[in-house]
Amino acid sequence: MMEIFFETKDVFQLKDLEKIAPKEKGITTMSVKEILQSLVDDGMVDTDRIGTSNYFWAFPSKALHARKRKLEALESQFAESSQKKERLQQSIEKSKIGRQDTAERAALIKELAALREKKEQLKAEIDTYQECDPDVVEEIRQANKVAKEAANRWTDNIFSIKSWAKRKFGFEENRIDKSFGIPEDFDYID
Repeated sequence: MMEIFFETKDVFQLKDLEKIAPKEKGITTMSVKEILQSLVDDGMVDTDRIGTSNYFWAFPSKALHARKRKLEALESQFAESSQKKERLQQSIEKSKIGRQDTAERAALIKELAALREKKEQLKAEIDTYQECDPDVVEEIRQANKVAKEAANRWTDNIFSIKSWAKRKFGFEENRIDKSFGIPEDFDYID
């Protein structure tokens, strides 16, 4: 399809292309419109509406310019990547300075590993004594206080329901306790 445009260097309407394409290039008439629309969507063929007609055209120079722009963009990208690579290589070389394997460096690395291991051991020891930490103990006390208040609130709710059931239905208290599995010594938590 592009060859038709490049060889003739002319502007066409769809009906003209539907006549030319099957004869010259062997493209079926039914697929000309789809192919043309695909080329327009890809930006390879230009289109414009003039009056009630749609005109299509593509010139070799446009394709050449598009390729040149793409090539320039890729070349600039390549140049930027090359510069970045160069900077990274220089950075690697700078970081290697002073890191030669010497006896002093090996001793320091060994000492660092030993200190890290000691740090882990101390952390583990702190974790074992964490239950004696005053902050943790205070947190537990606060959580217990909240739990106790919640339990007493629910106890109060149960007593309210039992009172309501006695008034409303005339049940005896021990019968309500037995029916709902409430123990005889059920009371507020001190």
